Amino acid sequence: MTVHVVDDDEAVCHSLAVLLRSYGYVVQTYGSGLDFLERIEAHWTYFDDMAMSCVVLDLCMPGMDGVAVQQAMVARGIRLPVVAVSGEADVGLAVRVMKAGATDLIEKPYAEEALLRAITSAMATVIDSKPQAASREAAQAKLATLTVRERDVLASIVQGHPTKIIAHALGISPRTVEIHRHNLMLKLECRGIAEVVRLGLEAGFVGF
Repeated sequence: MTVHVVDDDEAVCHSLAVLLRSYGYVVQTYGSGLDFLERIEAHWTYFDDMAMSCVVLDLCMPGMDGVAVQQAMVARGIRLPVVAVSGEADVGLAVRVMKAGATDLIEKPYAEEALLRAITSAMATVIDSKPQAASREAAQAKLATLTVRERDVLASIVQGHPTKIIAHALGISPRTVEIHRHNLMLKLECRGIAEVVRLGLEAGFVGF
């Protein structure tokens, strides 16, 4: 299985390549989003690459940032799962990245276990034979466990609103928003905001 590492930091590319190869992955590194797009498009074979590859994509790169790379991948028909990486993973960025199709968003500095878990999950998405309808039903079933207020908070999170804006819109304190967010994440079994956003989108809770 191949992991495509896209990062303008040469040291990061090298360290990730060493780490991932030690776990048996084939690794290709790219110094920019444009370099990745040009090289992957030139050798793109849908069945081979779709089944065997994912992308670890840094979001904060000069020139073409990670979200722009994701959008270009969609436009060019490059359907590979993306694990996005960022040093500033706020709610707004998480929403943009997940709506652009990322399977996960990891905040730097990240633990080795977190990265490997995200890559494993990304690889699983391309070989998972479960129908999309079943996935949506499972997501909707989880959302059904939320209270009305928790669903209100979830809707605002998926729309990219920060805590203070959510609090003002709902007429509650920021602390209360944080409590609702904590509780809904436990009920939905989500480890972070990126997973919350993905689950909401899978359930059809909000549109793109």
